Amino acid sequence: MPATYLSIGQLSHRSGVPISTLHFYERKGLIASERNAANHRIYRRELLRRVTIVKVAQRAGLTLAEIAKALSHLPMDTVPNTAEWARLADIWHDDLTRRIETLTALRDKMAICIGCGCLSVERCALANPDDRLGKEGPGARYIPDMSI
Repeated sequence: MPATYLSIGQLSHRSGVPISTLHFYERKGLIASERNAANHRIYRRELLRRVTIVKVAQRAGLTLAEIAKALSHLPMDTVPNTAEWARLADIWHDDLTRRIETLTALRDKMAICIGCGCLSVERCALANPDDRLGKEGPGARYIPDMSI
């Protein structure tokens, strides 16, 4: 039978996340430890999935604040059930879809910007596709955050 708890070294080894990062995640409330009789931090095995989700979400460009907010809907002391995982997916769905669309546009339209020299927000296929901002009326318009 597998151990119910992992030491911080075991959690680090199995997740591929440095111990210092696990301590950081704990300070941010992404994971939680318990203490054994020797007052050492120990972690429930279930946290391996949380750590993996944090790593993948960070790689996808989500901030730790966004990740923490979404994970706050999941139990810390048990493996999330199917409905709880689905709720997490729903929370991130629209934002991830928007990010994918932004990255796809950047990938596919970046070449037209090189040497373009248009300096025109009206015609820019990246910052204002199909002159979306112009449809809001005359005058200066807010340009959506294009950071990735």
